[in-house]
Amino acid sequence: MTEPELVTVAAAHDEFDDAWNDPRTTSIALPPVDVNKTLAEQYAVTPRTRMTRAQVWDMEMKKAWDPLTYIPYIVSEGRSWSATSLPDGRRHLRSSIQKAWLNDERGRVLEGVFTDSATQRVVFLGRARMEGPDGETLLADPYQPLFHVEHGVAGTDDEPMNVWRIVLLTEKPDPRFVDAFKAQAAAGGLPGFLEIYLAHDLGVHVRRTFGEAPHA
Repeated sequence: MTEPELVTVAAAHDEFDDAWNDPRTTSIALPPVDVNKTLAEQYAVTPRTRMTRAQVWDMEMKKAWDPLTYIPYIVSEGRSWSATSLPDGRRHLRSSIQKAWLNDERGRVLEGVFTDSATQRVVFLGRARMEGPDGETLLADPYQPLFHVEHGVAGTDDEPMNVWRIVLLTEKPDPRFVDAFKAQAAAGGLPGFLEIYLAHDLGVHVRRTFGEAPHA
């Protein structure tokens, strides 16, 4: 499916769900992150801060457009273009150079990005090829399987939860990816992009007290 065929956010959700339910793919959901509980228990924070659901959603929207600022530990180059209003949300296109999920190899990742403000979810659909901002043809690097990702916010305004799941478009389930993402979750802490948002957008100093690197 090429990007112009997807004219609604609902269609993007359907494509994600179809891939998620395909028995050949590798589907992984990380446990929801209780943002304020994690912040209070695993960080030294100055000034003392609690995040709202609206702030977590603001972070998700900014990260979707500007990955280089919010996930520099994964992305070394990023560009977004063709922002388009849809009947049920917004779509833009994105190209980035990303670190592989399983090793330190890097390559180009192309995504159609669909923002659903009604449910506060962003769906990233991996693409093998895409028209670039100047009409050129862009090709994704085949250094790992294409993947779709869903980022979102759950919980209440005072007790937000950050939620995340990924489906890798494999020919059969690959336990290596499952193990890698489970290890990320077991490491603890907030996703790195929330740490960056706290510092970059809210002016909050956060220091990890658990000594682990940021994760996706």
